[in-house]
Amino acid sequence: MRSRPLSPHLGVFKWIHTMVSSILHRITGIAQTVGVLLLAYWLMALASGPDAYARAAALLGSVPGRILMAGFLLAFVYHLCSGIRHLTWDAGYGLEKSEARKSFVLVLVATGVIFAALAMLVFFTPGRGAS
Repeated sequence: MRSRPLSPHLGVFKWIHTMVSSILHRITGIAQTVGVLLLAYWLMALASGPDAYARAAALLGSVPGRILMAGFLLAFVYHLCSGIRHLTWDAGYGLEKSEARKSFVLVLVATGVIFAALAMLVFFTPGRGAS
């Protein structure tokens, strides 16, 4: 089979901060769907009784479960910070290129700080985090 030429659209665009932030905002929005499904699973297990809750707690407390929950938390925090940035844009602030770049960096820093604080609280609090 002959290889077909690749459309030049992939090489035409220069990756800039607004493009990256927009793509990340969409990806984190989709990732939150997985998180909501995890939350629904946990709530159904909670309502189903001690045996179902113990299974859910074991699954979500495992290393892959914790990694999945940390990813959901990171997606949630980034999406929240990026959403606030979009609200400021809707109000007409921060639309200049230099301001958009600064706000992107601010979103990344705020995401890192808030995620680190929440992860420490959730995953490393005595009695509930890593043992």
